Amino acid sequence: MNISEILSSKFTEFDIDTPLSKVAGAFENQELDAVVVTDGDEYSGVVSRRQLASSSNQPSAKVGSGVQHVPTVNRTADVREVARLMIGSGAKTLPVLDDDRVVGVVTGDCVLAAVQSFLSAVTVADAYTEKLISATPETTIGKALNALRENRIAHLPVIDDGEAIGMVSLYDVVEFTTRGGTRSQGGSPGDFGGRGGGARHGGLGAREGESDRMLDLPVRNLMSDSVFTVRRSASLDDVVETMFDRDISSLVVLADESDEPIGVITKTDVLEALTWEQDDRNTVQVFGLDLLDGMSYDDVSALIESITSKYGDMNVIKASIELQEHKEQSRGVALVLARIRLVTDRGYFTADGEGYGASHALKLAANKVERQILKGKTYGQSKKRPDSREQERLYGWWLGG
Repeated sequence: MNISEILSSKFTEFDIDTPLSKVAGAFENQELDAVVVTDGDEYSGVVSRRQLASSSNQPSAKVGSGVQHVPTVNRTADVREVARLMIGSGAKTLPVLDDDRVVGVVTGDCVLAAVQSFLSAVTVADAYTEKLISATPETTIGKALNALRENRIAHLPVIDDGEAIGMVSLYDVVEFTTRGGTRSQGGSPGDFGGRGGGARHGGLGAREGESDRMLDLPVRNLMSDSVFTVRRSASLDDVVETMFDRDISSLVVLADESDEPIGVITKTDVLEALTWEQDDRNTVQVFGLDLLDGMSYDDVSALIESITSKYGDMNVIKASIELQEHKEQSRGVALVLARIRLVTDRGYFTADGEGYGASHALKLAANKVERQILKGKTYGQSKKRPDSREQERLYGWWLGG
């Protein structure tokens, strides 16, 4: 199944010299996930909603200074390969190129819609993130923002006495703290809504210019009442249907035998399910292998094994290595970005390295990952590896053609 029927020829585009303030304005369109950035007629990169929300760039800065170099695909790319690239790069919108010109984009939502009917073979239990990172109604907005950024997540469930009562999104917090300080707000703070909508708790009163005090407010003043849940035994096609129907990107997972919140499942989790391999020889995935100078696939696998074998019993569930070549060169050698994403039974580790030549960049990224492992600095709880029976159920639709 390729993306020729699901790519969109409509996309938002900005030149590299456009001020970030103008780019940020484009995201008033809540359906927009990322914009394409070009240098004249030439593709340069993308800027995503999440990237803007997580950064501290000045509004007067040019968008070209903060572009994200994400993988590009062609019209006939397979949906599963696209899912791999999205997970490997952390981008949910990929440009579609034809003769080095952007002719469209493919989004994570488009991929999920295309495969939704095939996802009944897999349950939430197979894919959800078991570690529940949450807030209480009294958690301050500042602490909630730190939790969102440190864990690289976009949604934080609010739990009160064992019950999920609300949701706080990264976009809501950033919108509130950056723009809310210039407004007089009485009653419900509904003006500050992010994706998902929903009624909100409390009134904020008039707080012009008091951004510091805003961070000390409890999240009950900002959270959305619209929190949606799913049972651990539910199928992934039902999850995707609920997300599309409710215009949300995450669900709180409840235990089958009670209403206890036990985790979260996101659109990213469902996309990641599409990247599972049926056998273990592909535990290490390399995108851009042709850029490696003097290293083979086996050399990359050995490098990953050497990193993880030093620190006790660590099982690598999935290693994703992405190599991207830039135009800049030194003595004829191109500048390369290497990104390693390592999913293990001890956590999730990710790091970038940039150097002249892919091998150099990869080793720099590997050194950063090794330091993270040594310090125990993870970016989230790992999921369990699906067993062979679960894999057979999942892979029936594409292994059969």
